[in-house]
Amino acid sequence: MEGRMPRFAPFLILLALSGFVLLIRNITSMEKLNCQTMSAFYQIQSSIHSAFKTPEALLSVELNHTYCAHLGQEPTAEEAREESDLLNSISWPGPLVPGLPLRLSSDPAQSYFVIRGPAEQQEGGQLLVDIYMLNFMGQPKKHGGDFLVARLHSPDLGAGVVGQVHDHRNGSYTVLFPLLWAGVVQVDLTMVHPSEAVVVLKRLREEQPDRVFFKSVFRSGFLSETTVCNLCLPHKEQPLCNFTDLQTGEPWYCYKPKMLGCDTRINHSKGGYKKNLLTKTEAQFFQSGVNIKVPIHSSGMDNVTVLPAEKGETKMKSNKFTPAGYYYHHSWRPLSGTVMRQFNDSSAITQCLKGKIIYMFGDSTVRQWFEYLNAFVPELKEVNLHSPKNVGPYMAVDSGHSILLSYRCHGPPIRFTSVSSPEMHYVANELDRIRGGSDTVVLVGIWSHFSTFPVEVYIRRLRHIRRAVVRLLDREPATLVVIRTANLQKLDPESSLFNSDWFSQQQDVVLRAMFRGVNVQMLDAWEMTLAHHHPHLLHPPPTIIKNMVDLILSHICPVREKREAPSKRLKHDP
Repeated sequence: MEGRMPRFAPFLILLALSGFVLLIRNITSMEKLNCQTMSAFYQIQSSIHSAFKTPEALLSVELNHTYCAHLGQEPTAEEAREESDLLNSISWPGPLVPGLPLRLSSDPAQSYFVIRGPAEQQEGGQLLVDIYMLNFMGQPKKHGGDFLVARLHSPDLGAGVVGQVHDHRNGSYTVLFPLLWAGVVQVDLTMVHPSEAVVVLKRLREEQPDRVFFKSVFRSGFLSETTVCNLCLPHKEQPLCNFTDLQTGEPWYCYKPKMLGCDTRINHSKGGYKKNLLTKTEAQFFQSGVNIKVPIHSSGMDNVTVLPAEKGETKMKSNKFTPAGYYYHHSWRPLSGTVMRQFNDSSAITQCLKGKIIYMFGDSTVRQWFEYLNAFVPELKEVNLHSPKNVGPYMAVDSGHSILLSYRCHGPPIRFTSVSSPEMHYVANELDRIRGGSDTVVLVGIWSHFSTFPVEVYIRRLRHIRRAVVRLLDREPATLVVIRTANLQKLDPESSLFNSDWFSQQQDVVLRAMFRGVNVQMLDAWEMTLAHHHPHLLHPPPTIIKNMVDLILSHICPVREKREAPSKRLKHDP
């Protein structure tokens, strides 16, 4: 019997394989019968999606660039020049000798500032503050590059404004503050990062763009596989699924599943964060309470008394630093000419939004506006789209006043828990689907999820959005478009490597420059968070959100007032 087994072995193996295949087919059939209701919708959705999309190509992994900046549509010569100019505009002065030890790096505890001028100064003028950075040995720094932020505030008045920091590149800095109200004003200076930390952040941005990684689930029947995805994947001997957007050319890739096809992808999600990104020396520059968002104190007085301006002298000089606005009595007051209205009851908001369609596109900081309006205005009824919490899309309707409010997240990279693949829409494509007009408001905020990528990636995404905004405004010039800037947030040693305010500040400069000259309104979330007394948070608290929404509504429903001298708008009631 043992001698005959080899002759029958092939037959037995073939018989076993045939039985296994039959079993799998039966299981799949049973699944289709038991899950007919759920799968029917998915199949219809997939066929509709496929009808407008060419099959994803499989690419051999031949990419060996550090961040694949070459992916996507080739920029024109003019766009290439713009990109070069933008990168030059955010160039950062670094240490003369990279890799300095901690003892020679900037120590905010020993550094100090000095207020120039007398203890009493005039409203409408400018306060100058000099900062002198010292290292941990108490020695003056000889180079610039520290990331500093500044605020001038009067807690009793609920007032605050940002300062402009000028780096002299020799270890000293000058801050310019406009004096916009009378009273005692306090100087508040913070070192977000020493220059030595900025060097590390620059290296991570260029060499570790995949330090936040993403995943997608591929599913067919009972078979399911999960693979890693990103804008650019490291070189490996593994084929890729190419999910580059057909309209914008925005690149996106996933490693191909071993058994399933690329067309079986069902979702997109944040995978996680890479660990052990720093050397021991580099890690010393990222210590909470030591050199991450630590205040710098004064060597003498830290406040001055601002005397009320004489009649006709409150107008700021044209050569002075002019911020986007400031807080007074806890309310934001823009300096761009827009008259800020207070929408303190829901009926006022309803009347302002009557007959309007409001589209919101972006990340969770834009979603906060939808959540605020949806909660504050009882007439708005949210439509149940069965969307995952915090992901969307969301929609709210007030049929009695013809108001439609919607929110949709931007396309990858987006660090949400799980987004259905059919719901991954690029902002530029969504803008091209909007008719526009005087009844249409478009709100866009896209910044935080690009912080780990080289700036070229962010520039490319903004360029596609800008093109779409220009097309929209060409179709319907009366469309109101509001662009939200980045804001500051809470930082610790880990979050600094992924979401540092330094990354956000760089993006902020690029964003403003790219939309300069386009007929959009810029909502300055950077100044609105920095000037406020609340601690910095990724998702600003309700008080700041209310001011943001009030500013948006003030653009939608502007006050028609008589012309008056700009100086009068700086006056405050005692």
